[in-house]
Amino acid sequence: MARPSRAHERRADLVAAARRAVIGRGVLDLRLRDVAEEADMSSGSVLYYFPTLDDLLREVQREAVERFCAGREEAVRGEPDPLRRLAAMVRSGLPTGPDDELCVLLYELGTIARRDVSYAAEHIRLYERQVGIYAGILDTGAATGAFTLTRDAATIARNLVALEDGYGLHIVMAAPTLDAPRAARLLLAAAADATGLTLEAIEAAAPPHALDDPRTAAAPHDHDPEGDR
Repeated sequence: MARPSRAHERRADLVAAARRAVIGRGVLDLRLRDVAEEADMSSGSVLYYFPTLDDLLREVQREAVERFCAGREEAVRGEPDPLRRLAAMVRSGLPTGPDDELCVLLYELGTIARRDVSYAAEHIRLYERQVGIYAGILDTGAATGAFTLTRDAATIARNLVALEDGYGLHIVMAAPTLDAPRAARLLLAAAADATGLTLEAIEAAAPPHALDDPRTAAAPHDHDPEGDR
């Protein structure tokens, strides 16, 4: 009897090794041998499963995008109240801090999107999928009377995702200029402005389970005049 192929398992191991290598070294300085060493394999063995380093990194990016978007979808799934869904969505998109491996990985791989159309396409998919989640929440809220939108849902959704991207970068920089709770409150303020709500109403709407999750919760703040509405 033929032995079962371990190709799928080995490819998964290499994706995990490449993920660790990107986080540890950064994508711009990454070499094939870095991944091989991380996986405890020869460079030739890596190329047996992935013809080029770019092929491997594209799979790393695809998997990271899927995990991130699935996590955001899960954060709002099963919550019927649009206000609570919006609050949970806002809090699910930010890095927890400079050591948030999944978000750091996405930012690192995003740097290649400037010069490679295949990486750019995956980065666009990441953006559009998040926009779609937001737009669905906003449309539902407007239809039920929970929100009074100041713009169409798609425009608000695109702005919120872009703000998340910008604030997230400030959180994971070598010298962070924001922490996750501060960034979350700024985003909640923007969401309040766009939906005709008060910041306090959106903050109070955070689902109880979100408050126990460091990715989806913001810590209490002192009075913040920039965020008050």
